[in-house]
Amino acid sequence: MDNFTIITEFILMDVSSSRKLQVLQGLIFIIIYLGALAGNLLTFIVIVIDPHLHFPMYFFIANLSIVDFCYISVTVPKAIVNSLTGKKFISLPACASEIFLYIFFASLEYELLIVMSYDRYVAICHPLHYGLVFTPHMCLQATGGSWACALIYSAIHTGTIFQLPFTKSNVIYQYFCDISQLLRISSSYVQFSEYILIVISSVMILICFIFLFTSYVNIFLAVFRMRSEEARSKALFTCTPQLVILILFVISVIAAVFSPISNKASLKGLLIAMFYNMVPPFTNPIIFSLRNKEINTALRRMFNRHF
Repeated sequence: MDNFTIITEFILMDVSSSRKLQVLQGLIFIIIYLGALAGNLLTFIVIVIDPHLHFPMYFFIANLSIVDFCYISVTVPKAIVNSLTGKKFISLPACASEIFLYIFFASLEYELLIVMSYDRYVAICHPLHYGLVFTPHMCLQATGGSWACALIYSAIHTGTIFQLPFTKSNVIYQYFCDISQLLRISSSYVQFSEYILIVISSVMILICFIFLFTSYVNIFLAVFRMRSEEARSKALFTCTPQLVILILFVISVIAAVFSPISNKASLKGLLIAMFYNMVPPFTNPIIFSLRNKEINTALRRMFNRHF
């Protein structure tokens, strides 16, 4: 048998060897991270404390804010510390944990967006049945089911990727444990197993996307059939932010899946990774605060009350 070394830690390669550029990268990450944390926490807090927002739609938005808060916290804090201190190493258990949490929160966000689209579909297309369908018990069941499915999905993928030791290389050309980079240095058996899972997952995601697309088509058809201009405007303002967030999330997933696997650290790879890692959690609370009148009004009430 050929000699090989079992890898127990990985090297996260920077785009530049210049310490000034590495520190600048860390400072940019800090600004984006703090902005995302502040926006999502503020959205969650205002929904919890304002009784005018205690409805199913805002319950799901609050859950989405927590997911975004956790999603960006999986990879960015470690990247900030590495950039500012010059450290490049991450242990195998830490990398596995990062992958597990990353897949978990990404899939959970997609599932919540599906639930939220159905919420808007029932509210706009079948308003008389809304109170019967989206009861508090049903909201808890839908959210709990999303968390459970995401947990199982993440465990399967993480177990597949880390089922065999890494022996080829320990160099990852990214600022975090990127799945494509791990597959690049994994065994052929792991690559084959993971690609099979990716194909199966893609089929399931496509079916869910067709459900989402059909829901929003029916929503907009119902909106344009409304005779009241005020009702039409209110319906658009409640469903447009979710649609924008869904489109942004789908674009970020496409960027993550179809971006080429790089054999060196590059600025292009860094920007693509920043787009699907940081842009959705950073922009989601901005979209909600700008496009949702109720959240916007609740924010003003909260600031007027306390400041």
